[in-house]
Amino acid sequence: MKNDWTVEDADKAYNVSKWGAGYFEINEEGNLSVLPQKSRSKQKIVISDVIEEIKSQGVQFPVVLRFHDILRAQVKLLNKTFRDTIEDASYEGKFFGVYPVKVNQMREVVEEIVDAGSKYNFGLEAGSKAELIAVLAYNTNKDSLTVLNGYKDEEYLKLALLGRKLNRKMLIVVEKFTELTKIIRLAKELNVQPLIGIRAKMTVKGKGKWESSGGERAKFGLSISEILLAVNLLRENDLLDSLKLFHFHIGSQITDIRAIKDAIAEGSRIYCKLAKLGVPLEYFDVGGGLGVDYDGTGSTNDSSINYQIEEYVADIVYGLKQVCDLEDVDHPNIITESGRAITAHHSCVITNIIGEIDNTNVDFDTKKTTGEHILVSNMRELDEELDKYRNWQEAYNDASKLKEDALNAFSLGILSLEERAKIETIYWKVLKKVSSLVSKEDYVHDTALDLEDYLAGQYLCNFSVFQSAADSWAIDQLLPVVPIAKLDERPEKRVSLVDITCDSDGKIDKFIDMETGVKKTIPLHDLASGEDYYLGIFLTGAYQDVMGDMHNLFGRLTEVHVYAHEDDPKGFYIEEIIKGTSAAQVLSTMQYNPQFMAFTVKKAIDHQVSRGLINPREGVGLTDFYEDCLKGYTYLKM
Repeated sequence: MKNDWTVEDADKAYNVSKWGAGYFEINEEGNLSVLPQKSRSKQKIVISDVIEEIKSQGVQFPVVLRFHDILRAQVKLLNKTFRDTIEDASYEGKFFGVYPVKVNQMREVVEEIVDAGSKYNFGLEAGSKAELIAVLAYNTNKDSLTVLNGYKDEEYLKLALLGRKLNRKMLIVVEKFTELTKIIRLAKELNVQPLIGIRAKMTVKGKGKWESSGGERAKFGLSISEILLAVNLLRENDLLDSLKLFHFHIGSQITDIRAIKDAIAEGSRIYCKLAKLGVPLEYFDVGGGLGVDYDGTGSTNDSSINYQIEEYVADIVYGLKQVCDLEDVDHPNIITESGRAITAHHSCVITNIIGEIDNTNVDFDTKKTTGEHILVSNMRELDEELDKYRNWQEAYNDASKLKEDALNAFSLGILSLEERAKIETIYWKVLKKVSSLVSKEDYVHDTALDLEDYLAGQYLCNFSVFQSAADSWAIDQLLPVVPIAKLDERPEKRVSLVDITCDSDGKIDKFIDMETGVKKTIPLHDLASGEDYYLGIFLTGAYQDVMGDMHNLFGRLTEVHVYAHEDDPKGFYIEEIIKGTSAAQVLSTMQYNPQFMAFTVKKAIDHQVSRGLINPREGVGLTDFYEDCLKGYTYLKM
């Protein structure tokens, strides 16, 4: 281990202890580790050990690692925090959380959440017909809730009422007024008592990227006038007793606790006024919004939150209690639709680095030649006499001017291609020297930061940003990136990351930096010949698993499900490996016929064999090779 770098330095560089929420840490050997149940600090899983076991089973990278114990722990944490706070506050209602399936619809995730939440009567939320079909099959606990959001047609509503016939607590949330007339008609036709909720358009908005989800111009919900009309319509149809839930949602990933406080204040007042009108409400649904501290800054940045779960829960419980007590209204049962906070930490993407792209480090011969252009000589002289310059800024300015003049001269046909190459090679050498001089200054110059980014190389990662880190590309979501090992060694390079798609947007160039907030580069280690180097992209369990697309026909990653086990020598076991999509599968999704394709290629090879241009043995081998590629993983084999 290098004496000038410690694991504490690594923790500061990558901020693991902050965004990791107690589930991730760097061990003394410099390996990134998982604490699947953070209350048991001695139970740890070393991720590099998991990688070695995966490799021993012949699994190809990249992969998604799922630590299902973290999933279970987050379900427990949310429910226990609400139960404890409700007891401490002498609050008379109960907590009935639901998991919004849209956050991660993977069956294994939903099953794990349902199982972990069974003793808390933790339910599910669906926002579409397909999600409702799944929820009907998986949320079988008669005491848990199923909350149904989203726009609804007759088929959606009939499925919901089917659930009522099965004695399930299916709460149909009215998103627009016309849905209510359909519910009333179908309930009478099917002779079933519906459970109805009303979603309000709040004046309060959330804080962060999704604040437009709330407010009076929100996509979903009823205005106060429409809510009163809905109450009257239900009363006229003898169905007012079916109106059980009041709901609002001010946005996902709420960054500022003040927005939550304000929403509770407004929402609880509306709830109480409705109760005083004789509406038999029982549930107060605050929607989603419980955020995740992606960058570990504990701030109101878009990728952070300025509160902990305990404060979030306390503000809901105590805020609602205070208004209900002032209005002399019974305390309702509380519902939250928290998904991001439950799922984000349990999943990460592990990718191998397959190469480096660095145009500033080309080994081109720049020796002086007879008759070379004066611009080449001047650039070389600048490099050789840099230490004689009065300051680095002067040298930087001269180098930039020479480079600009060289490009103009080349465009006019004055410089040869070789001379241009020499100038570019020396120019990069000069800039690196200038960057080194600037870094020794007592304070950070903007030029230093610009040079650092300009000179940085790129590490080529075996994955697709569009498939596995979609929000990083689409909405500039900051996702933590950390080397899996060597964290007890100083990372000597600053680089950005690029994926293997043929798209210039296929990159990650926003990283956690505690001094500047966000940097375009990340410190990583030099790539050693013949040695694998793995990176983890963390907090991908919410949305990233289900929002990825097949850009360049890169399919879903292989999933590895990991569980902690105290009696295992390595502290874990791999419960299941779900193979990623093959080339044939992604091609089929795009309406190709792999069987026909294989037949066509075989026919073309056979034709070349018959012409004597390919020998029969080679022909068989080429046919098998093409068919094996169809069956194989869409990512690179390294």
